[in-house]
Amino acid sequence: MMQIRKSEERGRAEHDWLSSRHTFSFAEYRDPRHMGFGPLRVINEDKVQGGQGFGTHGHQDMEIISYVLDGALEHRDSMGNGSVLRYGDVQRMSAGTGVRHSEFNHSPTERVHFLQIWVMPDKGGLQPGYEEKHFDPSSKRGQLRLVVSPDGRDGSLRMNQDAFLFATLIDGDEHVEHTLAPNRQGYVHVARGTLKVNGVELRAGDALKIEQEQRITLDQGSDAEVLLFDLP
Repeated sequence: MMQIRKSEERGRAEHDWLSSRHTFSFAEYRDPRHMGFGPLRVINEDKVQGGQGFGTHGHQDMEIISYVLDGALEHRDSMGNGSVLRYGDVQRMSAGTGVRHSEFNHSPTERVHFLQIWVMPDKGGLQPGYEEKHFDPSSKRGQLRLVVSPDGRDGSLRMNQDAFLFATLIDGDEHVEHTLAPNRQGYVHVARGTLKVNGVELRAGDALKIEQEQRITLDQGSDAEVLLFDLP
């Protein structure tokens, strides 16, 4: 069973400094049909103007993943971490018992474009934690690159949930397949470009819920960058 989530159907937040699209209910956007998918709770596509950003605020009991598409995202948190993330960088922050952080556009003039992803942890009250890593485009070209997993396998970041996040770049004749184990479900989000997923044409911002299927096939891409979630 597959269900398309079209880009234009997402929630919208427009401010002078921020343009955001919410795949699932978030902040003032509420839709009982789109509250999450398994432990996947948030996918926000954020475009932040130069010199602007999200001031210091708190999180608790959430695995927060940032995936930068363009520009430079500056991060600071109450654990003492501070860094600037650019294209290919992925960050995972486990909020656990509580973390405060800020996210700003590092450039005073250029826009930063990134995906903020929240995954509910497998239990609450965990020790907060932080990781970041660069994944070269060549490692994603025409293949699924594991970027976040429960155990940090294959050089991926680790999160506190039995979920796997893969990234891939698909163009032309490139073809990628992923097999779902029994009682697992998939979620595919198109960050940019176009492609077909199990024969369904998707464009930038579109997503596909996949349940009761054994295989996920990605092909016929045109400059596509795609995130694939393997979820309990």
